[in-house]
Amino acid sequence: MVARLVIAAPASGSGKTTVATGLMAALRRRGGRVAPFKVGPDYIDPGYHALAAGRPGRNLDPVLVGEERIAPLFRHGSAQADIAVIEGVMGLFDGRIGTDGFGSTAHVASLLDAPVALVVDGRGQGRSLAALLHGFRSYDAKIRLAGVILNQVGSERHEEVLTDACGEIGLDVLGVLRRSDGLAVPSRHLGLVTAAEYGSVAVQAVEAMADAVAAGVDLDAISALAATAPELTAEPWRPDVEPVRGNPVVAVAGGSAFTFGYAEHVELLHAAGAQVAVVDPLRDKELPDNTAGLVLPGGFPEQHAAELSANDSLRREVADLARTGAPVHAECGGLLYLAKELDGRPMCGVLDATAAMASRLTLGYRDALAPVESTLHSIGDRVTGHEFHRTAVTPRHGAQPAWRWRGAEPEGFVHGGVHASYLHTHPAGAPQAIRRFVERCSK
Repeated sequence: MVARLVIAAPASGSGKTTVATGLMAALRRRGGRVAPFKVGPDYIDPGYHALAAGRPGRNLDPVLVGEERIAPLFRHGSAQADIAVIEGVMGLFDGRIGTDGFGSTAHVASLLDAPVALVVDGRGQGRSLAALLHGFRSYDAKIRLAGVILNQVGSERHEEVLTDACGEIGLDVLGVLRRSDGLAVPSRHLGLVTAAEYGSVAVQAVEAMADAVAAGVDLDAISALAATAPELTAEPWRPDVEPVRGNPVVAVAGGSAFTFGYAEHVELLHAAGAQVAVVDPLRDKELPDNTAGLVLPGGFPEQHAAELSANDSLRREVADLARTGAPVHAECGGLLYLAKELDGRPMCGVLDATAAMASRLTLGYRDALAPVESTLHSIGDRVTGHEFHRTAVTPRHGAQPAWRWRGAEPEGFVHGGVHASYLHTHPAGAPQAIRRFVERCSK
């Protein structure tokens, strides 16, 4: 059995990432084998989790993969670990809009039968914290709210007031973190700066989080609480797809510009028979030898447009590969890279479209239908994905769109072997699409 604990909060901005990441690193320092998870479609926090835990950060999102896969994916990702720390998303009960909390932190906690520790931002809080906590504890009887971690506490007297408030309703205080500017990580339009871009400074930030948690949180109490989670009966998820013949080489873009991917994607590519080779469009001048297909995940190409554009030899190779009809799977940032230009800088020119930063953030789940045959999908295939960007592509879709959603609105591009769209999908939710892609690569 893997001990497990969910780190939640009343609202976004309470300090979940600081506490969860610091907790992962602090438990690892003590010799624990820690499995890191994030609720929802976040790609940035898992990068810090991976630094803290020394193993891939993974996501648990019932909206993208179905609630029946959450426990199996958890068991897969926590194999050979002693304890799992699961960072929540937004507020504890915030899920997909228009539902009764589907996909929320509380939903995932109930699917995993895991205790919950609530991180509370203490700024401006006094005895009224007791009423807040009483509401969160009594709102849903299925959720075992088992303790509180007080964050941004201003003084010893403030700590006493907040601790007394927790005591009034019988909730244990598992830790106290004082106000500190030293734990801040820079943000940008889609959230934190990614760990891959932050480099050695990200390592230092994770170490600072670990120091703060080790000093302010009762790690023994945390471990004991996590150990109260019962055994899960679900079988571990496995990338069980029938392998194709030929072992085609599939290049997957990585490096600082393309960090928005799921660990299960590469696992499924391997299981389907692909030889996966990472290519960094910021540094590598050519595609790997014998590349038969290309995956361009999301990320922040808009932050690296000048460097991506300057690497004209790789841009030409990508364009030449697409021109042959080879399978190319591009999501969000990958879509931008395939456009003619991004913020006025030349890109690969595979798609007859231009991309630029936009004035507002586009964010939300999308129920999408495949209107045409492609290297990934058959006509009529349905998926649920997530859109998350502050850029715009003109035109928004090609003659053959990749998807239709929101009342049959077309989006994305299917052109030859290219499938390019703003939609982020989780491969564990549609594993046969990955096998179909690899099968096309083998031909």
